[in-house]
Amino acid sequence: MSKSRLLSIAVLSALSLDVAAMGIRSFVALPLEKGGTVLRLLAERNTDQDVTTLNTNVAYGISHSQALFFGLPYRLSPAGRDQSGDLNVLYRHTSWQLDDMQGTSRLAFLGGGVVPTDSARDGALQVGAVATFFRKRHELDFDVLWQQGLANRLNQARYDIAWQYRLDPARHPDWGIGSEWDIDLELGGRWRESGVLVHQVTLGLQSIHERWVIEAALIQDLNGTDDTRFLLSTRLHF
Repeated sequence: MSKSRLLSIAVLSALSLDVAAMGIRSFVALPLEKGGTVLRLLAERNTDQDVTTLNTNVAYGISHSQALFFGLPYRLSPAGRDQSGDLNVLYRHTSWQLDDMQGTSRLAFLGGGVVPTDSARDGALQVGAVATFFRKRHELDFDVLWQQGLANRLNQARYDIAWQYRLDPARHPDWGIGSEWDIDLELGGRWRESGVLVHQVTLGLQSIHERWVIEAALIQDLNGTDDTRFLLSTRLHF
């Protein structure tokens, strides 16, 4: 086997280590291969407002540089009207990527919309960007998204800065991918028109395996209503 072929295999093996890595609240940073599909179920509990929501997310890799993301929230409690949220659709195009033996760096742009599931609500258009820098045991994810409301829907915006550190193992095997434990620390912000930008800090833990991931996190508002939230998520990679 040629040296160039061996180097290519080694690089692909190294890059496969971040196949399931991303910030817990930065789903758009998830790497996807062509034809790859990810199903994510995320339960969020707001203890201060006594609200529990289940978010269903699906991601699909159209090609090495293109992906689609879908999200649909559903309020589990309290029961009542408008329990089903609106469908969120995003297209991601990776315009720049640099791979080496230490990891990868990439920049992508986002575009899409929000499709109401109730005729009484209006939709929205979305645009944003996401960047990832993965090196050895560290990963940084940055994303920002602007949501332009249509008709009577208010404009919204968000940002997320996520740092993940692989706690265990200290070193992966030279070939293939094993399981790992990551700690996740994030700073995020959520803004709605005529309101304030609410900054939030997130502390999470991820158990990452080749085809599935379990993750949990605590989210605390730093201003605004000072809410506390708990997240529990599972991801299946096909």
